[in-house]
Amino acid sequence: MKTDSKIYIAGHRGLVGSALKRVLEKEGYTNILGKTRQELDLTEQSEVNAFFKMERPEYVFLSAAKVGGIHANNSYPAEFIFSNIQIQNNIIDACYKFGVKKLVFLGSSCIYPKFAKQPMDESQLLDGKLEPTNEPYAVAKIAGIVMCQSYNRQYGTNYISVMPTNLYGPNDNYHPENSHVLPALLKRIHEAKINNSPEVVIWGTGKPLREFLYSDDMARACLFLMKNYDVTADSKGGEHVNIGSGIEVSIKELAETIQRVVQYPGKLNFDLTKPDGTPRKLLDVSKLHRMGWKHEVELEEGITNAYKDFLENGGVER
Repeated sequence: MKTDSKIYIAGHRGLVGSALKRVLEKEGYTNILGKTRQELDLTEQSEVNAFFKMERPEYVFLSAAKVGGIHANNSYPAEFIFSNIQIQNNIIDACYKFGVKKLVFLGSSCIYPKFAKQPMDESQLLDGKLEPTNEPYAVAKIAGIVMCQSYNRQYGTNYISVMPTNLYGPNDNYHPENSHVLPALLKRIHEAKINNSPEVVIWGTGKPLREFLYSDDMARACLFLMKNYDVTADSKGGEHVNIGSGIEVSIKELAETIQRVVQYPGKLNFDLTKPDGTPRKLLDVSKLHRMGWKHEVELEEGITNAYKDFLENGGVER
C-alpha cells in the first residue's frame, strides 16, 4: 500500500473510523475517502455500487456499523441484524465487483460464545451459544467474517477480518442508553463532579474483568495487518485476527481510574443488589503479538485523552 493509494474508510466519522483516519494521515497517507450517511447510504446497494464504480478505491476499511450497548441491543434487535448485514453485504460485494485489492472488515469480540474459555482465541468462533442480549449484532458480524472467507475461497480475494476488544477514545458515543461501559462511566462521573453529587452508584460488585483498547491503537493494528497479513490458501478462506491489549482490569479499577482522570472527589458506591454480568471477558492476542504488534497507549493515558475530547466536544450522543 503506497502513501498515495486510494483508501476508503466506511464509517470515517465514528470512534473506529475517525481513529483510522487519524492514524493513516499521521503515517503519510494522502488519498483517503470518506462519506457521511447523508452523502452515501451504505444500506442501499445501488448507491454503494455507484460510489465504488466512480471512485475505484484500492483499499477499504469496513468500520461502518450500527452499534450500542446492552439496552440498545435489546431494544432494536431487528435494526442491529438488518442494518449491519446490509452494510457488510453491499461493501464486501462492491469490493469484489470493482477490484479492491484488499479489505479489512472490523467485527467485535461479542462474536465469541457466552461461555467461551478465557482468554478467547480465534478458534473459538462458533464453538458455543452466543450472549442473548447482543446475539443479532454478533450474528451479523459472524456473517461478515464468513462472507469475507467465502469470497476469498471462491474468488481469490484478499479480505481479512479483525475482532477488536472493547474500544474507547475520541469520538466515542456518550448516549445514556446506547453507550458502552467506559464512556458511560466517564460521562456519569463527570456529571457527578459538575453537579457536586456526593456519590456515583455503579451496578454490581465491580469485580468483573474487562479488556479495553484505545481507538488509535486499534487503528494502528488494522494498518499493520493491512500491510503485513494476507489470506492464506486454506479451506476456510483465512482466519480472523483478535485485536486487544491482552490486559484485564476490573470494573472497580476502571471506575477508580476514571475518577482520578476526572478529579471527582466523591464516593463510588457499588450496588451489590444489581447483577455483575459476565465475570471475565479477555481476548487472546498472542497471534497478533507473534506477528510483531503490541498496543502503545495504557489505560489511564487513553482515558485522559478521551476525557479531553469529551470536554472539547461536549460528549456526543449517537
